[in-house]
Amino acid sequence: MELFNSFIRDFANWIWGMPLLFLLLGGGIFFLIYSRFIPFRFFGHAVNVLRGKYDKDDDPGQINHFEALSTALAATVGMGNISGVAVAIAIGGPGAIFWMWISAIVGTATKYFTCTLAVLYRGKDSRGEIQGGPMYVIREGLGRKWTPFAIMFALFGMIGCLPVFQANQLTQAFRDIVFQPNGIEGEIVDAGFLTFRDIDMYIGLVILLFVGLVIFGGIKRIGKVASKMVPAMVVLYFISVFGIILIHWEDVPYFFNLIFSNAFTADNYNGDAAFGGILGGLIVLGTRRAAFSNEAGIGTAPMAHGAAKTMEPVREGLVAMLGPFIDTIVVCTLTGLAILLTGVWQTSDSNGVTLTAAAFQEAFPGFGSYILMLCILIFAITSLFSYSYYGTKCLGFIIGAERQHWYNYFYVVSILFGAISTLEAIISLIDSAFALMAIPTMISAVLLSPKVMQVTRKYVAELKASSRP
Repeated sequence: MELFNSFIRDFANWIWGMPLLFLLLGGGIFFLIYSRFIPFRFFGHAVNVLRGKYDKDDDPGQINHFEALSTALAATVGMGNISGVAVAIAIGGPGAIFWMWISAIVGTATKYFTCTLAVLYRGKDSRGEIQGGPMYVIREGLGRKWTPFAIMFALFGMIGCLPVFQANQLTQAFRDIVFQPNGIEGEIVDAGFLTFRDIDMYIGLVILLFVGLVIFGGIKRIGKVASKMVPAMVVLYFISVFGIILIHWEDVPYFFNLIFSNAFTADNYNGDAAFGGILGGLIVLGTRRAAFSNEAGIGTAPMAHGAAKTMEPVREGLVAMLGPFIDTIVVCTLTGLAILLTGVWQTSDSNGVTLTAAAFQEAFPGFGSYILMLCILIFAITSLFSYSYYGTKCLGFIIGAERQHWYNYFYVVSILFGAISTLEAIISLIDSAFALMAIPTMISAVLLSPKVMQVTRKYVAELKASSRP
């Protein structure tokens, strides 16, 4: 198992080098400039679309705009915001947050292009049902000769959408926040290729059973559950973190300044160098953690937005671009401030969810970690619901929609693997899969970007015409 961990870690570090960084950040900058900064110019209109102002019941698709964004956010606003940010700060210090911001800003344009394409080039699965996502964009937009490229996305999508990270961090949270403080340690199990605590296995089994009860209901049930839980989890988390910020209010300007200054000095970076130096390593770290958090350019969100009930691809693209803003600019920043303001990033050797729990405990002694535990439970469970849908769509594209439900059996079993594995191995596995998903997603989006601008200009002209007296 150690050999596998070493290999997957080295592969993740290699593939997240210059080519992929150029593809994600460079591609996002290209989309931002090519669209003439449409994510910023039409932000208010996107909010109106999200509110349902333009919804029509007879439009093709399976779920409305709000449910589509909620399903996407259920996957992105999740453990990546709590654990992923903690990992970024533990390795890169405050400066990592700045590069997450940069990745999110260009990611809004990436989301606009990829999710507009997801509706513009919707295809039909083997059952004749309308579907969206990079694999259908590639096949319908670029032509059948590009099908191997679409299959590449679907294959690695089935790995990238596994719930192993969510299961790992939810298990770690239960163990470190609930059980160990109450004297429940569990026993070490040596399976030869893998060593773990039996309590982790038991927690994983409970998560497996709970998630299995929901995910077999399909996208309509997931969309309805997510649309109810996502607003509640965001509000609960916001209130908690704002409480931490108010307690340390006088230190906020100092840490914002530190985020900007450390972004270019990399004073607190302790990871591997990249592009010849530690600053390059910090930029890669911020980009990787932002991609893990908001998934702009990875290709999962277009699968949810491609199921939206709309005749206007541009509207869904506008709704989708709100995702990186909510996810990274808002939620990840709040998590980062909580960790920085409480000082636990310098006083604790913890990583992942345990570091964030330490911040909550420092701010609210005696009960802070339990507040976070409740937030973690909601974040992780909603993420677990959404990713199952993405994985089934990937498998359905390859072997047929009538057999896509097979993925869910593999999916729930992988929860147990995530629960008993190490955090480093899990992050490296998902990072590697995300990188390999991003390659076909971004290349197809760049090649089809003129089509996006064609429908954008038409939509903007009609919008202006309809607003005239």
